[in-house]
Amino acid sequence: MKYFPLMHPMGWCSALVALALASGCTALRPAAVAQPSVYTLGTALAAAPVQAAASAPTLLVDLPRAAPGFDTAHIVYVRSPHTLEYFAHNAWVDTPARMLAPRIVAALGQGGAFRAVVLAPTAVAGSLRLDTEILRLQQDFSTAPSRTRFTLRATLVDSSTRRVLAWREFDASVAAKTDDPYGGVVAAHGAVQAVLDELAAFCASTLADR
Repeated sequence: MKYFPLMHPMGWCSALVALALASGCTALRPAAVAQPSVYTLGTALAAAPVQAAASAPTLLVDLPRAAPGFDTAHIVYVRSPHTLEYFAHNAWVDTPARMLAPRIVAALGQGGAFRAVVLAPTAVAGSLRLDTEILRLQQDFSTAPSRTRFTLRATLVDSSTRRVLAWREFDASVAAKTDDPYGGVVAAHGAVQAVLDELAAFCASTLADR
């Protein structure tokens, strides 16, 4: 018969202390935090600008405003009417208003209706000013598939008289290919581009009718 030596009581105590310390370190170790995914609102399409006439006006584009609830870098989604929700681990790299500003300038600068399109504030003088406001940019899960809807209000103003020449609300809705935040972001790119195309046509038409 073989006999196995018993551990000395002090040995048991040391083992228990070591086990407790190991468990404590594991408990105190911070849990891994998921890094948020951040997205852009797309970039301006590279297209050769149309040459404007020498007499064409210069347009100043004010930084877009955003309606309450949409003046944030959080990506908005809805599941029921009148209730805005935000994705916890997905966000825009900047607010949609700031990301939209250079895209508006690029879209209007390529059509040839204006001699120059400049983002305000600037020292450049412009005879016309464009004010815009994002009324909504949201992924709607109340439909299948989900859809991203973008609504923009635009007002064209005479800078010298501050008279409103024309205004319009533009609205575009694009189905998401996947019912997740990334699918909504891709759909947002399409909705924004559709609105920018309409905005450029609206400004050119208003200028032609003056």
